[in-house]
Amino acid sequence: MEKINIAIIGLRHLHPRSYMSHFKMIEAVEVVAVAETNASIRNQFVNDFKVHGYSNWIELFEKEVIDLAAIFLPHIQCPEAALDAINRGIHVMIEKPMTVDSASAQKIVDHAKKKNVMVTTPYVWRYHPVVKDIRQLINAGILGQVIGCTGRCAAGRLQRYIDGNAEWMLDATQSGGGPMYNLGVHWIDLFNWLLGNSVQSVLGNNVKVNQSYNIEDNSFAILTYENGAVLNLDISYTVPDAYPHGRDLFIGIRGTRGVISWSPAYEGEKDELFICSDHESFRGAPIQHRTYELASAPGYSGAMGLHYLKDVAQAIRDKKPAPISGEDGVSVLKIVEAIYKSAEEKMIINIEDMK
Repeated sequence: MEKINIAIIGLRHLHPRSYMSHFKMIEAVEVVAVAETNASIRNQFVNDFKVHGYSNWIELFEKEVIDLAAIFLPHIQCPEAALDAINRGIHVMIEKPMTVDSASAQKIVDHAKKKNVMVTTPYVWRYHPVVKDIRQLINAGILGQVIGCTGRCAAGRLQRYIDGNAEWMLDATQSGGGPMYNLGVHWIDLFNWLLGNSVQSVLGNNVKVNQSYNIEDNSFAILTYENGAVLNLDISYTVPDAYPHGRDLFIGIRGTRGVISWSPAYEGEKDELFICSDHESFRGAPIQHRTYELASAPGYSGAMGLHYLKDVAQAIRDKKPAPISGEDGVSVLKIVEAIYKSAEEKMIINIEDMK
């Protein structure tokens, strides 16, 4: 069976190199070429991974047979590359948040439907074993009616984007904005998936500490879902350098019958989930600490990233829908836009009014 040929579009990002570890572990795929305007970065990648290098994606698409384009460009540039790939019948995986606004993301999705190609975006936290258990607990009624949720994601500092040749991430005209665009989107997608419900309204506030860049480095939001659940988001580039893996992560969910809390060990191999519930199935042991010994998988987001990419490859092989769809990405961007609008206008924004 022929392999799925992959092209990486854009190398001025923190993730392409770490994705290569996963691609090498998946027998069904092969990265054959990269496109990057910066010759030094491109040549180093080509030498390290023995792939063909091009200065632009147009030349790459014309000279290579590509099945999947993995796009890691500055967010503002992603739609142009994605639409060009789609026009050529190439499936696309676009690094979150896909682009800077929901309208251009929707244009990508709509065009892909017309051309019968797949669009996916790597909201890989859905693949974490703890997350899957949390979703089962919610669906089984262990927490009762979900009332309040907390999501914290602090990862920094800004210098890591400069060191990683991704300084454009600190320019709102290219990235769309600060940590909510880059990090908060993960938690927004995750809670949408966990709660199986739509966000009705948002209240946002952005806090700018740095004096060097035109992005805020802290973003906060209160999301109210149609079923009444409320999510409090704390998303930031402000975290001590000494923090393990440079990330302060937390997920908490409280319902009428139970509570869970989890501090993910990012790319770690051990995790613990705390559960307290009055549900009859917890009778005799209302407080539980579930421990997880995670499989090791070097590469972006560990086993989460690996299994997501395996599912993407399988979906292409089987001509099935993407494991995480472009529509999912559009939904997240609509919420992000509402958060920024709320922060600017200092008022609650109804998602319905953003359409």
